[in-house]
Amino acid sequence: MKVINLGETNSILNNYVAQLRDRIIQKDRLLFRTNLERIGQIFAYEISKTLNYSVKSVETPLGIAQVPTLDDTIVASTILRAGLPLHQGILDVFENAENAFVAAYRKYHKGDDFHIQIEYCTAPHLAGKVLILADTMLATGASIEVTYNRLCEEGVPAHTHLVCPISSAFAVEYLKKHLNADNVTLWTAAIDEELTSHSYIVPGLGDAGDLAFGAKL
Repeated sequence: MKVINLGETNSILNNYVAQLRDRIIQKDRLLFRTNLERIGQIFAYEISKTLNYSVKSVETPLGIAQVPTLDDTIVASTILRAGLPLHQGILDVFENAENAFVAAYRKYHKGDDFHIQIEYCTAPHLAGKVLILADTMLATGASIEVTYNRLCEEGVPAHTHLVCPISSAFAVEYLKKHLNADNVTLWTAAIDEELTSHSYIVPGLGDAGDLAFGAKL
């Protein structure tokens, strides 16, 4: 699995990440969602540079232009609910993408032990397509792993791009072991070193779902 950390390069992306993290700015729920959407757009644009294109003829009012255009079929997928604004940003770039949605959450047992429970999954056939699977936070890597394996039941994608703006170092190493394949790329904007006993990323940004959509019971 290849790991690409866009946060290591100076760009406006880091401004948006800084605003996501800022405990005062992130209280603006609309701005929080907007920043996630912007980040999704940036990641989608960078991913677009890795895809397959061929030259096609386009008729203009004055003649014929030869333009390299996308050949791959894109499937944009997200883990509900925190990934929805990120998903929209990806759709802003890949407007003709097919879509998949997965409802997955941590189901806790005694102490801090948990497993990933999937309640809902809807997806097109994925074989031979390019899957972009987005979630705002990559804490343990378990949700992405379980979701990826569930989606692959609908056919194995030609390539999978995992878009996780805030990642933990633990989760990155976890995915390197458990999704160790040449056709998987992890895209992130920050890799934080600390993961608490409750599997929260530090410094992280808090609960992305609550910050985007409000507190839940």
